[in-house]
Amino acid sequence: MYTKNEIEEIVKMVRLELYNKGIGCGSKAIKKRLEEFYQIEPVPSESTIGRVLSRHGLTHSRTGFY
Repeated sequence: MYTKNEIEEIVKMVRLELYNKGIGCGSKAIKKRLEEFYQIEPVPSESTIGRVLSRHGLTHSRTGFY
């Protein structure tokens, strides 16, 4: 079982992983990646993933706050 902070860090790591590979890195793609390759139960919803990305400035192809 992961804590809320650990889940946020994993979401950020997966987002950066997908971004660096040039793959779509939106909430839907991140959720799919979490379901297929990571042992997280329960997988956060797309809206939760979207809030994490927004909170950390990882939206619209950004890699963080400028």
